[in-house]
Amino acid sequence: MTSASTAVSAPQFAGVVPPVATPLLLDGTIDHVSLERLVDHLVGAGVHGLFALGSTGETAYFTDDQRVDIARTIVSATAGRVPIIAGAIELTSVRILETSRRLAATGIDAIVTTAPLYTLNSTAEVESHFRAIAAGLDVPLWAYDVPVRVHSRLSTDLLITLGLDGVIAGVKDSSGDDVGFRRLVAANNAAGHPLQIFTGHEVVVDAMALVGADGVVPGLANVEAAGYVRLWEAASRGDWTAARTEQEHLNRVFEIVFQPTGLSGDATGVGAFKAAMQARGLIEHATMAFPTQSLDAAAVDRIRSVLGGLELLPDQVA
Repeated sequence: MTSASTAVSAPQFAGVVPPVATPLLLDGTIDHVSLERLVDHLVGAGVHGLFALGSTGETAYFTDDQRVDIARTIVSATAGRVPIIAGAIELTSVRILETSRRLAATGIDAIVTTAPLYTLNSTAEVESHFRAIAAGLDVPLWAYDVPVRVHSRLSTDLLITLGLDGVIAGVKDSSGDDVGFRRLVAANNAAGHPLQIFTGHEVVVDAMALVGADGVVPGLANVEAAGYVRLWEAASRGDWTAARTEQEHLNRVFEIVFQPTGLSGDATGVGAFKAAMQARGLIEHATMAFPTQSLDAAAVDRIRSVLGGLELLPDQVA
């Protein structure tokens, strides 16, 4: 067991780390065969790590046992080729720690979690929350800043303090606040770069890389991983023209999320990804976790049209 002030050594996360979608069979159970195929595809495309059980992975809809089964399949299919971080998304510190330990036992390399859900906590209480979780883990802890789901922001000062104290190893920023992201990067650099900082913002990865992001967690990489790898490689060598070209290509792919209408946020975003993944032959079914609605045939046809226009359908790819 580690202390809250001692960082745990582990593989360094950087670059493209997709949040792995969770394929489901028609009856809503986990499609482990498709999940293995998806993991192999992502790793084969050159991604630098994997993020299991995030929002794109629909983690909130699964039981603890299902989450462990998903993590176990991802670890097995990855076979040590890239590091894996897993989301332990729960209501309180105690439940997060319980879930985290079970996930870590599958071979996961790090855990990422949010501020407490549902409860109304002060900044001091949120700090205690992260410190308690880190103290109970034998793998590194990351902070997940996702106010659209948690309804509060993790402050820059808090994150830097936790980083300097070795409580957290990095931040996955899904705030959508580009100004806040840039301020966090600047503060992190001024503090000696104690944190790895990742953006979850699919459509401005080139800009975030230019600002100084250490990596990206793009849900769209489930559909077009190779494009994000090319983007990151271009940015890493300072070829910003090539990076922008790849970003513009990916933004055209991202148009798939605007094809469904009248559905929930989870149904629209993850549903579009799954429909596109099915169209590309990456998963068997586009089934959504209950009670999230799957897309209707018209939306799927529009998504296929977007992919076809970009020559991303199986019969178009050499």
